[in-house]
Amino acid sequence: MVARAAWALAEAGIEAPRAEAELLAAYVLDVPRGRLALADGFTAAQLDRFHTLLDRRIAREPLQHLTGTAGFRRLELSVGPGVFVPRPETELLAGWGVEQGRRRSHPLVVDLCSGSGAIALSVAQELPGARVVAVERSPAALDWLRRNAADRAAAGDTPIEVVAADVTDPELLAELVGRVDVLLCNPPYVPRSVVVSPDVAGHDPDEAVFGGVDGLAVIRPVIARAAELLRPGGLLGIEHDDTHGTAVPGLLSADGRFEAVEDHPDLTDRPRFATASHRADGQRPAAGTAWQTGSS
Repeated sequence: MVARAAWALAEAGIEAPRAEAELLAAYVLDVPRGRLALADGFTAAQLDRFHTLLDRRIAREPLQHLTGTAGFRRLELSVGPGVFVPRPETELLAGWGVEQGRRRSHPLVVDLCSGSGAIALSVAQELPGARVVAVERSPAALDWLRRNAADRAAAGDTPIEVVAADVTDPELLAELVGRVDVLLCNPPYVPRSVVVSPDVAGHDPDEAVFGGVDGLAVIRPVIARAAELLRPGGLLGIEHDDTHGTAVPGLLSADGRFEAVEDHPDLTDRPRFATASHRADGQRPAAGTAWQTGSS
């Protein structure tokens, strides 16, 4: 049955058909995927359920919506309609944030456009001494974020603080101005003209995917606010579209309050996130000062 399902998924254009067929079967049988070969066969009711889920996946409903969870670093997060499904490439940004946070014993870490809470909750789990603040605007996404935050706190992870706010608000987190050690953001960044996959177009929230005409409509105000929130020497990491490998570092350098600007590739070697350090003096450079970006 798994082999037949894999063939049907491949015919529908699913990129990893065998893996997804196994994950659906394991979900229906309530066993880990690695123990699927040792499981008993489907009951009649389980087989009906498996076929129903398979049909929904062939119709390009996201696998994570069918199973109700998405893996991210060391976490299993609840996801579904109304929240952006976290992607594997974002694990790189989260990992970078964790590494930077380890430089301080009790870092203050802010996650903007938090969605399901993937970045914020990963930081809280891997840096138990951190204070983590997650900001999200969407009421639907906030429901998922709060659910995941409660689940992780119940599991023993350091609780995070959830803030309902718009990251483009120029007064965002006014009480934290000049205090943040690490600020991370996976904003909506796809240019409006880009045609996204059926899995995204039909299911991920539009406001979590598209970032205006050029994909930078949210990134621009986030950079400006990050420059206010970060302490001198504080660090910023922001994910971007793979066409923005020059544009986002350019915006960081042009702001004038950042240094050590770099862009980082994802696992397929495409530009994926930019990082920078807040200038130690907190000031913009004098006019005419040259700024350069590096590449990891």
